[in-house]
Amino acid sequence: MAKTIKLTKGYDIKIEGESLRFISKLPLSRNFAISPLDFTGINPKMIVEVGNEVKAGDPLFYSKDNEKIVFTAPVSGEIIEIKRGEKRVIQEVVILSDSKNSFKDFGTRNPNEATQQEVIDILMSSGAWTFIRQKPFSKIADPAHLPKSIFISGFDSAPLGVDYNFILSNQLKDFQTGIDALKKLSSGKIYLNLSKRLNNCDTFTSAKNVEITNFDGPHPAGNVGVQIHHLDPVITKNDIVWYLNPQDVVIIGRLFNTGKFDARKIVSLAGSEIKKRQYYEFIIGASLESLLKDNLHSNNTRIISGNVLSGKKIEKNSYLGFYDDLVTAIPEGDEEEFLGWLLPTYPRPSLSRSLPSFIFPADKFKVNTNMHGEERAFVVTGDYEKVLPMDIMPLHLIKACMTGDLDNMEALGLYEVSPEDFALCEFICTSKAPIQEIIENGLNILEKEA
Repeated sequence: MAKTIKLTKGYDIKIEGESLRFISKLPLSRNFAISPLDFTGINPKMIVEVGNEVKAGDPLFYSKDNEKIVFTAPVSGEIIEIKRGEKRVIQEVVILSDSKNSFKDFGTRNPNEATQQEVIDILMSSGAWTFIRQKPFSKIADPAHLPKSIFISGFDSAPLGVDYNFILSNQLKDFQTGIDALKKLSSGKIYLNLSKRLNNCDTFTSAKNVEITNFDGPHPAGNVGVQIHHLDPVITKNDIVWYLNPQDVVIIGRLFNTGKFDARKIVSLAGSEIKKRQYYEFIIGASLESLLKDNLHSNNTRIISGNVLSGKKIEKNSYLGFYDDLVTAIPEGDEEEFLGWLLPTYPRPSLSRSLPSFIFPADKFKVNTNMHGEERAFVVTGDYEKVLPMDIMPLHLIKACMTGDLDNMEALGLYEVSPEDFALCEFICTSKAPIQEIIENGLNILEKEA
């Protein structure tokens, strides 16, 4: 019987705009882009040039720090642009699809019959290795340092989060093959973590070579960082743990079963400003322009690749983030609100007892991006501990990151956290401090110096 871990700290933000449980297959997008900025700490070296023809699975660029970590094309077509920013930093590699989507053949293989090195070689050459990330530092896993365990979070507890039980309900074969491939990469356990509050699909409950653990509690129970903390914590920089998204496991399984780097995934289009909220079959890196055109209630809308707490603001003509399977649209919230800080004019989610919504909570709230104030002096309230279900001292860790105190950053547990783990702390912060940015800067400093 699966073990259950009960979490009492956290907060579920219930907002309008949930996707309907319906999947549409869209025509193949004309433009696709892979951005090196989606990958933490990657310094890219280009392999292709503008005008080159590529197949799905052909290499585009590699990491200068490790030439074996290759990033490949999600579709076939022509390289039409390599966008660069300040100091010629590569921002996007844009591909014009040829509408055929032909694939490079990597050959089918049963991972159970392959050696560890053979599995690594297939993942590296196809670009599928980039789905595997590690803690500490939330970066692409280093194949030279194999992990003590591997984690897969089978549920998303963030606001309007993706329902993996729905989208993976008929993908047991590819999911299991992906698990079998990952099993070759570690002598430790593969943890598949599920929600106690959901009816989990057969793809998860029938999976073999995994240890299933149920988590019962509010957000951030679905964050893989929280799950790692409770099952196999990262104490030092040498405690390597890998983690993946369930859909990435399916793509890896598909690679071994078909011999193709088939980067299809199911993406949720959600949020109160979306007219047609549902799930769509997408290919990683696809342009969102045609999907969002004529599908927004207002032009004054914030488009987010990811969830409202930790996602990235994008434009309507942007591309789907490499690790994202959720696109959220909510009102921009830049209208002035007369005495809004004193007399709230509309219900909003909050832990503060000063708002009527705390006493009379709505079933769901229509939220916007209004901060209801600006950054101010750092105030010690003790609220962070209420929403972070980890045995660390968040306030002291945040201060250590702000001051660049390396010793305290290590001692207080920075190795085992990611910015997204502090998203709720930022949401409830009285000081309006950019806490996720502070944690990210702390991690960058610690990785560089440690």
